[in-house]
Amino acid sequence: MFCGQSLVNNFYKYKRKVWQNVSPIVQRCKGTYHPPKILFFGTDNFSLPSLQALHKNCGDRLGVVTSFKSPANCVRSYAEKEKLPLQKWPIDPSVCLKFDLGVVVSFGHLIPANIISGFPNGMINVHASLLPKWRGAAPIIYAIMKGDASTGVSIMKIEPHRFDIGAILAQRKVAIEPNVFMPDLHASLASLGADLLVDTVNNLSVRLKEAQPQDITKASYAPKITSKITEVIWSELSASEIYTRHRALYGYKNLTTNFLGKQVQLLELRLPEKELPMQEPGAVSYLRKARSLIIGCAQQSQLEVLQLRVEGRKPMSAQDFNNGFLKQARCLSFTENKLASTC
Repeated sequence: MFCGQSLVNNFYKYKRKVWQNVSPIVQRCKGTYHPPKILFFGTDNFSLPSLQALHKNCGDRLGVVTSFKSPANCVRSYAEKEKLPLQKWPIDPSVCLKFDLGVVVSFGHLIPANIISGFPNGMINVHASLLPKWRGAAPIIYAIMKGDASTGVSIMKIEPHRFDIGAILAQRKVAIEPNVFMPDLHASLASLGADLLVDTVNNLSVRLKEAQPQDITKASYAPKITSKITEVIWSELSASEIYTRHRALYGYKNLTTNFLGKQVQLLELRLPEKELPMQEPGAVSYLRKARSLIIGCAQQSQLEVLQLRVEGRKPMSAQDFNNGFLKQARCLSFTENKLASTC
């Protein structure tokens, strides 16, 4: 009897879930469904796929808020091209009264309480992690840098005064491919977030009703990237750790060290395909056949550098660096984060 009742309950639960997803489609077919009027807040190329998806889904029931500081703002360019109503941040709270919902995607500003409360349905945010993991400004970078096997996107409610603490409306998970570079994962998550956002908007009342609070005991943080992350300490980091950090920061910031008092940016790196002669952490030599610099790292590991930039100079190959710098001294090595002569 108990087993039969359980099956009945599961059936009706499944039926309700299916109907929640199908209902908006049925309503569209009947001509009775209207997506909520949305005011979109965003600034960059992670924001853009979500704006484009909302525009396709909501049509003229969409407005845009963005920063006018940068002339290369792709969100502003898209809004102007598509003739969407465009507001310059910060906005007056009265603007919110014309819309049902605020949507924030990679906006970079803390939204004041009077703006959040100005929308009948509040505000929601697309965040590039499976919250509460990697709250903060750099979740994609930290997911790669810390060697996570998977990540995802979360749609959460915006709360005043603090970032990334709101209840979760929806999440989707994705595997992190081995050796992925940050721009590729960034693009994948931006697209995934846009799809999930449209699904959430089209089922908004249900998603808001079923929103789940975050478990603060499982929270981790991905703060802004500083020089503490980009500076290489050769005696502390293995070649694998340095290369992983390079992939995580790729396209955003370069790893750095110092060469005789000048900063050096490491532009192109790789792990050796075969075992190389051992070098002490920081020791550097030139591998003629591979045309690469070989640098000793922690844990008896080696890293290849193919391209770099010395402060005040254009990017150069490892071969050019060898000809122009290494040959000037019989031996050079990195000491902590500094490349210095040991001769």
